[in-house]
Amino acid sequence: MIRIHFIVNPIAGHGHASFTKEDLQPYFIRGIHELTVKISEYKKHATELTKSSILENANIIVACGGDGTINEVASCLIGTNIALGILPMGSGNGLASNLKIPKKRRKALEIIRNKHIEHMDVGKINGRYFFSNTGVGFDASLIKHYESSEKRTLLGYIRACATTFRDINKNTPLSIVVDEEVPMANPFIILISNSNEMGYKLSLTPKASLQDGLLDVLVIKNISRIKMLWLGFLILIRKVHWLKESRSFQTKNVHIKCNQSDFFDTQVDGEHKRIDTNELTISLVEKSLFVLTPQ
Repeated sequence: MIRIHFIVNPIAGHGHASFTKEDLQPYFIRGIHELTVKISEYKKHATELTKSSILENANIIVACGGDGTINEVASCLIGTNIALGILPMGSGNGLASNLKIPKKRRKALEIIRNKHIEHMDVGKINGRYFFSNTGVGFDASLIKHYESSEKRTLLGYIRACATTFRDINKNTPLSIVVDEEVPMANPFIILISNSNEMGYKLSLTPKASLQDGLLDVLVIKNISRIKMLWLGFLILIRKVHWLKESRSFQTKNVHIKCNQSDFFDTQVDGEHKRIDTNELTISLVEKSLFVLTPQ
């Protein structure tokens, strides 16, 4: 018997999808697949539900939601032999898109039923796991504004981007050292990626891979507002490297230090996180997660 547990974020995306055991059963084989559906009711509840599913000897645990839900579920599965399944129900769905998992429920459930497993790398920032990307600077401020907006849509994302552009000069100046190199004054973006997508099929690191054993790092120096608009266009066409103020490299470890603040505003897999320290240590845990993907 293959025990499959579904951890569902009911407000992901537009929050209208029906999600019961009866809805799912036609896609699986009675007597072979034993299904359990658990509904997340508050922030971090998906983590609690996943931990209980591990104790209940689930063979597959499916995160049904966006990148935030995936992060809560998958963080519990690092180093276990339990496979992560994904039903993309969020707004951006960056990790699912990178893994080529379709949004159409029938096709995504076929991937779970077929049980094709691959190993993927996982990022770690000060003890917290991330699966797509993490960053400080503009993208962290953008996510902060996006979370406070009423619309979790591409339009809401664009509006949050405009608000972040408007407020960019209000940010506290920072001095950041990356990997003990020459300090960089107030960089616009530092993005560390494990995945080649951020959501909505946008990418700042299009060559990043979930299985190459390396993190892709993008650092963009402080730039003018005109250059910010140019950067926005380059993101749309996946040519950020055309911006001369950008620098990209691959590494297994990144150390970021801020001498002018005792906390970092960061984004982790598309969610705003305040980390109460003036140092960030970011590393890679190679091939530490089993994930179900198309064959």
